[in-house]
Amino acid sequence: ITKSDLVEQVMKDSELKRVEAGEFVDNFFEIMVKALEAGDCVKVPGFGNFILRDKKARVGRNPKTKEEYPIKSRRVVSFRTSNILKSAIKDVQN
Repeated sequence: ITKSDLVEQVMKDSELKRVEAGEFVDNFFEIMVKALEAGDCVKVPGFGNFILRDKKARVGRNPKTKEEYPIKSRRVVSFRTSNILKSAIKDVQN
């Protein structure tokens, strides 16, 4: 699914025009990004949680040459699915 697909779906489910629906989708993602930048978790009930994690510095290795190199510590975003989404996906597989 693409951003354009999301805009189309918002247009179908509401009375918004394409430009308004596009702004809605843009604002939604902008709010999520700003919350994560501020260090907050983003919780979407029924979907999942976007969580910030700090990874420690470590030594990496090129698997081809076996050469070692340092990997700096960094902050990453993890996603944990909700139980509702997990069961919906499991039901589709069966």
